[in-house]
Amino acid sequence: QIGDTVYTCTAYGKVFALDADTGAQRWKFDPQGTAPNWQRCRGLGYSETPVSADNQPTACTKRLFLPTGDARLIAINADTGKPCEEFGNKGTVDLTTDMGEVKPGYYQQTSTPLVAGDVVIVGGRVADNYSTGEPPGVVRAYDVRSGELVWAWDPGNPNTTKRPPAGETYTRGTPNVWSAMSYDAKLGLVYLPTGNATPDFFGGQRTEFDDKWNSSIVAIDVKTGQVRWHFQTTHHDLWDFDLPAQPLLYDVPDDKGGTQPALAQVTKQGEIFLLNRETGVPIARVEERPVPQGKVPGERYSPTQPFSVDMPSIGNKTLTESDMWGATPFDQLMCRIQFKGMRHEGVYTPPGMDRALQFPGSLGGMNWGSVSVDPNTHYMFVNDMRLGLANYMIPRDKIKAGASGIEMGVVPQEGTPFGAMRERFLSAVGIPCQKPPFGTMSAIDLKTHKLMWQVPVGTVQDTGPLGIRMHLPIPIGMPTLGASLATQSGLLFFAGTQDFYLRAFDTGNGNEIWKSRLPVGSQSGPMTYVSPKTGKQYILLTVGGARQSTDRGDYVIAYALPK
Repeated sequence: QIGDTVYTCTAYGKVFALDADTGAQRWKFDPQGTAPNWQRCRGLGYSETPVSADNQPTACTKRLFLPTGDARLIAINADTGKPCEEFGNKGTVDLTTDMGEVKPGYYQQTSTPLVAGDVVIVGGRVADNYSTGEPPGVVRAYDVRSGELVWAWDPGNPNTTKRPPAGETYTRGTPNVWSAMSYDAKLGLVYLPTGNATPDFFGGQRTEFDDKWNSSIVAIDVKTGQVRWHFQTTHHDLWDFDLPAQPLLYDVPDDKGGTQPALAQVTKQGEIFLLNRETGVPIARVEERPVPQGKVPGERYSPTQPFSVDMPSIGNKTLTESDMWGATPFDQLMCRIQFKGMRHEGVYTPPGMDRALQFPGSLGGMNWGSVSVDPNTHYMFVNDMRLGLANYMIPRDKIKAGASGIEMGVVPQEGTPFGAMRERFLSAVGIPCQKPPFGTMSAIDLKTHKLMWQVPVGTVQDTGPLGIRMHLPIPIGMPTLGASLATQSGLLFFAGTQDFYLRAFDTGNGNEIWKSRLPVGSQSGPMTYVSPKTGKQYILLTVGGARQSTDRGDYVIAYALPK
């Protein structure tokens, strides 16, 4: 929301400007782009630039930055919906430049571009598990006015700080940054949550720099693109535990009556790391602990993994047969049989030639919705999902043609000796095999590092066995995906559940105190704003459908709060 206008983007990159009080459309922009898969638009960047790059007045003083599924960055006049002609090539920067071959669907923009002072910074989603040597994971900063490249961070070549030499490309197949980044203007640092070198489940071919930068928080100097510090959350990641969430920047109380600049990073494996964001040194103690070792030929394994021992772990327990569950005795029995036929050694169970259970799986744990925080209580609010992943490696000569790297099933991992089978750990009727809850909301005190409360979120009203709606408001706790919103009034708004509701929780105890029915589910994060015209405060969210639901919609819904 800028002034009296709200801006939103659709999964296909269309941008709408809406009246903040009425929802009436003021303009629409269509990028005319195509993406064969993974259609996402998680947000728009915004900058006010009263002068152009050569200090001349500009007609595009307020500009939005749109990331597209076909790898473009477009600057749009926030007043008119027209491209800002002086940015890049008539409003567009082609993000496939210097990337080498980019097949459709292999490199895309899905997360909000980060505006940090005079630059707009983008990473990119690189397709998982197709092959080695996929498009580069480079992060680039562009001048917000001209679209000129200011700096580049290439994980495979720190000497390439802008464009690579003529005839060369950025390093291919390196860890990427697909999620949202954060910026501390006072420290001049940009925080990058990194992913993995492709593919995910076999890493015998990975380089030293791949292993250095994967699944890490990397602090970059906003002026130069140089690394100040980095902290790794998973060593030699073989589980797709890339960092999915925007880092939280928050000043936490210290033991001297003051505060220290902190960064909280939630992970797919259910760990929460709390670091000093100026230095990267843990505020909450981290221990390297031994983890199981695997036996896949040609693979190597990290002997230890970092555990954030002074922060709560969310939903990453080691399962036992007694944890198996079902809607009926039959599917519970089938889940027990499945479990007994798999190798499970805890959160870091390595993939093998045999069937292994990874819990949490590659969706999490925590995912892209990140966290919210109440500065009055220092409570941080974390939503999670608890879905296991069964996997095993498949020798190259046993993989059938047509294996896809998208969603579940066989993934090819070309360029390595093995493909991989990935399957959700579900019963015969499509329900997670372990006991509920399958998703929760938790409150963690950032001052004491204690779990203050945890409640199951979501009912089976709009889902059930075999996809049949049960129409029961039983608070089982279903997988969550989306962002929460904490307000100063002590309310926590959240809609990223499998049932079709926007809910408000008491931030002090987690009690649900209000909910409103939605036409379909939502994966978005609610936002709030005050109208400059009427003084009304609104809660607004987009509603397009829950991740595990077949119901889809196309709504922007606003609620007015009573004065």
